[in-house]
Order: sequence, then structure tokens, then C-alpha cells
Amino acid sequence: MSRFSAITDKPHDGRFNKKTGILLTNLGSPDAPTTAALRTYLREFLSDPRIVEIPRFIWMIILYCFVLTLRPKRSAALYKSIWTENGSPLTHITREQSKRLAALLKDKGHHDTEVVMAMRYGNPSIEAGLEELREKGITRVIVLPMYPQYSSTTIGSTFDAVSNVLRKWRWVPELHFINGYHDNPTYIDALAASISEDLNAHGMPQKLVFSYHGTPKLFLDNGDPYYCFCMQTTRLVAEKLGFEKDFAVTTFQSRFGKAEWLKPYTDATLESYPAEGIKDVAILSPAFSADCLETLEELEGENRENFEHAGGEKYRYIPALNTRDDHINAMFEVIKPLLK
Repeated sequence: MSRFSAITDKPHDGRFNKKTGILLTNLGSPDAPTTAALRTYLREFLSDPRIVEIPRFIWMIILYCFVLTLRPKRSAALYKSIWTENGSPLTHITREQSKRLAALLKDKGHHDTEVVMAMRYGNPSIEAGLEELREKGITRVIVLPMYPQYSSTTIGSTFDAVSNVLRKWRWVPELHFINGYHDNPTYIDALAASISEDLNAHGMPQKLVFSYHGTPKLFLDNGDPYYCFCMQTTRLVAEKLGFEKDFAVTTFQSRFGKAEWLKPYTDATLESYPAEGIKDVAILSPAFSADCLETLEELEGENRENFEHAGGEKYRYIPALNTRDDHINAMFEVIKPLLK
């Protein structure tokens, strides 16, 4: 059976059965916490011109002669520290999110809608995800990258990957691409609820730190709106919860290389707090829709150690929204206007 006949039993009468598919995407993970797997993953990730904007010839020399010879072993050790019996936390959580979203869609009456998970780097790839939807007879595709705040490095790169696949298809499906939801009311509500639950259970810290993944400052200077969207998310949550001014602060983590990145830096901020008399903090990372290396190892582990070493006494990480019911509902509300 041809791909075309999978879409309709009557391929020549001009009447098509419009089926909708949701391509739920995230960044991705290596296939295993090993040096070899990390080398493969990092090669794909760091070869993306959206990620590193150094002139290609120069960057390829740096990447292959230095980065890929040194970084994979170190990164593999970090991944091993968070690896579970289900594999990569990011991959496992994203898969569960897709299942939960599919179930909710059925409950809401969208029985002819499919949900497929795909990763920008690693497996399952975006190409594999789109092919799976094509094999299911999908003629309408809604791409939902699970990054609330738009950045060219994440959502922009996802668009590139989707476009690179579809440009090879003879029949391109009806395509709807969601380029962020940083101010969506149901997303803000879910974040606020997760924070409220933590504060009710553990009490008020002296500071609540909203730590977002960083990007080079040059990206902001060249027009990337990510920084502004992060600030807006923090402000909306703080307003929702009625926080006093300066209680909730925005910082940026995970910088790489020697260039200046978005500031203030998360690690430097946490290390400075104890000397200022701030020894009790709670931290979350709204840029991550699922817990991953940057939250479980960097925030929960590395930054906790830095804060405590500097004299901090109480430090707690508020988990990502993951598979919370209100998060799955927020995902539904984001795509709801595009459903038929």
C-alpha cells in the first residue's frame, strides 16, 4: 500500500479524510550515558548553526579537534548520575506527556487525533516522528515544541528540522507550528500552582529564583526575544501569586564557552546570596517542561553544592511541571485553537 492510499481509500476522487496529528517535540538526550553515545549526540547538537553562530569553518575545527575529544566523557558521567531504569528522564517524561495528552484529547472528544513524540537531537528524531504521522494517514500536523519561551536556539531550530523533512515530501500536510506559550494563562496557572504547593509544604524562602537556560547575549542583541519572554513569565507568575517586589528573581544557567551570556548568572547569584544574608532559597526552571540534566544535575546538584559551600543553609528545587494534570491541560489549551 502506498503512503497516499494510507491517507484515503479513494485516492482519486478528491475527498480527503482530514486527520490531525500532534508532533510533541523536545530537545533530546543521548541514547545511553556513555562516551560514544554522548559524542554522537553532541556532534549533532553542536553542529546546529542555530546553537553556535561562530563561522562554520572555525567552529568545525574547534568542535572536532577539541570539544568532541574532551566533552563527551565528562558529559557521560553527568548523564550517568541522573539516568534511570527508564533511561533518560527527559525522554521518558516527554513520552509520558505525549501519552497523557493523547488520553486527554480522547476525553475531550478528539478521537481522530494522534500524538507522536519526537526529539530535535537524538532519538526518536523529528523525521521519524513525521514519518510515523504520515503512516497513520495524518493530513494536518500541529507541531508543539515543549519550550514555553521562544528562542531561535530551540523553537527556531525545531522549525528548521521540520522544514528540512517536509521539503522532501511530495505532498506536504497542512502545517501549524506553535512558536511558544510563555504567557499562556493555563501555563502560568500551572507554574503558580506548583510553586504554591511547595511554599505551603515547606514555607517561604528568602528568595524564589526563576532560573532559565541561558543563551549568548549576542543572540538578544541580534533580535532573539527569549530574554524578554523569560522576564514576562516570571512577572506573570509573581503577579498571580501576589509576591512582593524582588522576592522572585530571574537568572540564567548553563552557559558554555567564554562569550558573555544572558545575566544575571544563576551560579554567581546563588554563590553571592549567603554573604548578603540570604541563606534560604527555592529555585525552579520554567524554561524546562520536563526534568533533565540541566535541572536534576545542574540545579538540584551542582548549584545546591555551590550555594551551601558559600554558606547557604536551605536550598530546594521545585520540579518541572512534567506530567502534572494542570500541565497536560495547559498543553491541551495551547493546541486547542488549532483543533478541528
